Amino acid sequence: MLYWWLYPLHTDIAIFNIFRYLSFRIIYAALTAFVIAFFLAPPLIRKLQELRLGQRIREDGPRHHQVKQGTPTMGGILIIFAVSLSTLLWADVRNLYVWIVMLSIVGFGLVGFMDDYIKISRERSEGLTVLQKFVAQIGIALSIGLFFYASPGYSTELSVPFFKTFTPDLGTLYIPFAILVIVGCSNAVNLTDGLDGLAIGPVMVASMAYAVVAYAAGNKVVSEYLLIPYIEGAGELAVLMAAVFGSSLGFLWFNTYPASVFMGDVGSLPLGAALGTVAVVSKHELLLILVGGVFVMEAVSVIFQVLFYKSRRKRIFLMAPIHHHFEMKGWEEPKVVVRLWIVAILLSLLSLSTLKLR
Repeated sequence: MLYWWLYPLHTDIAIFNIFRYLSFRIIYAALTAFVIAFFLAPPLIRKLQELRLGQRIREDGPRHHQVKQGTPTMGGILIIFAVSLSTLLWADVRNLYVWIVMLSIVGFGLVGFMDDYIKISRERSEGLTVLQKFVAQIGIALSIGLFFYASPGYSTELSVPFFKTFTPDLGTLYIPFAILVIVGCSNAVNLTDGLDGLAIGPVMVASMAYAVVAYAAGNKVVSEYLLIPYIEGAGELAVLMAAVFGSSLGFLWFNTYPASVFMGDVGSLPLGAALGTVAVVSKHELLLILVGGVFVMEAVSVIFQVLFYKSRRKRIFLMAPIHHHFEMKGWEEPKVVVRLWIVAILLSLLSLSTLKLR
């Protein structure tokens, strides 16, 4: 809104010309989201404590996690608020892609809210059933996929990392593929959110990586130089991704070990959906496998554990998701978290290198 309101004044007041620069708005979107999250977190935590909205800890998990029982949860509400407000302030609100990603965030946030609310109100560690959660998520992702498929000129070709000319066209199969990317990323982030600060760190790293990708895809000169698809208007999503980074950084202050608040499904589901939706918009869906490598590793560990146990009645890991396996091996929680952050940073750097190594 600031861009919409203030930039037109640049003809009379020269300083407002700065709003035309995307880099300026990216930086201040991150700073604004951080300030909102940082200063609103303490009163939110107190309110969550008053309402007794505490986390229910799974009984089959590591025993030392039981001390976290009752820690305020649903802090993801703050992340959604900070991202939304900062984006509305600094992004061009006439950009349709911004609203599509915001729809994804709010929609998946509502699913997460219902999941968290059921857990708390019924005093159990499970909320919505798997079927209920997937039906709702697929419904939201389907509407997004159909919108993109029906948009004039929107390409259904895939940009494959490390390849210049290999761009397979999925045609109508692009719709289920987009659903897989958005829903898969959302649930992968949700599975990763099992230790203090574990999920929010890689989310920050991935959001900045996709801020770079969105900026490059939305800049005709840069996209032509890098030989990546040019998506007109995609650059504004760099502002939104910067807001995700800033709000996550502010939230991390209170979510780091030992956590004063958890984000809950109301935070993890929409953050993953936001990353997945931006990946679809920027036409770098497959890059998400690298950028979100930690999330992929967490999700795959659960899938393999379930399949292997059902087929052979044996477990591959001591416990899934894999971060619990490392805990069972004797790693302290902060060590697991920081080491997976390091992996996330390295994978994001590798993923960004693919923009040039083609």
